[in-house]
Amino acid sequence: MAKRYADAASDETRARQLRGMVPDLWDLYRDQRLPLVRLAYLLLGDLASAEDVVQEAFARAQLKWEGLYDADAALAYLRSAVLNGARSNLRRRTVAGRFRFSGPTAAPSAESLALLADDSRAVVDALRTLPRRHQEVLVLRYWGGLSEKEIASALDIAPGTVKSSASRGLAALERTMGDRR
Repeated sequence: MAKRYADAASDETRARQLRGMVPDLWDLYRDQRLPLVRLAYLLLGDLASAEDVVQEAFARAQLKWEGLYDADAALAYLRSAVLNGARSNLRRRTVAGRFRFSGPTAAPSAESLALLADDSRAVVDALRTLPRRHQEVLVLRYWGGLSEKEIASALDIAPGTVKSSASRGLAALERTMGDRR
């Protein structure tokens, strides 16, 4: 029995080495990839872009792993990297949109539709009408489950700004959802 356990442990170690990731980072990837993809998806509205942003965040984390002193610091770094990656992606879209034909848009992919239930789609559509800061605060608070302090750290803003952005964002979201009913 002990030999079988030792073989399984060495197999896991070999698998991690093959993946090229630090063991703790691999655990963090396994546990946090999906929540981070959901966060990016809610900000970007595109599953492929959301996955790319998260992968890039983990790739950068691997390069800086020695400087990340604990799992909480690593997770905070990853959240910030995902938020910054989503912002950059949105900026690129805005610039590209200025030079693109403004014809009919493509329908959402089946994967992106499967991520959200019908009720959630209406909320996400209304969420996208809000200013970027309000979107980020609401997504981190209600979908990410972060505290005001964690949101302030992730967005590099004051906790009071988090409170006011959440309050104003919820009020605007409520008005928008009320108009759609």
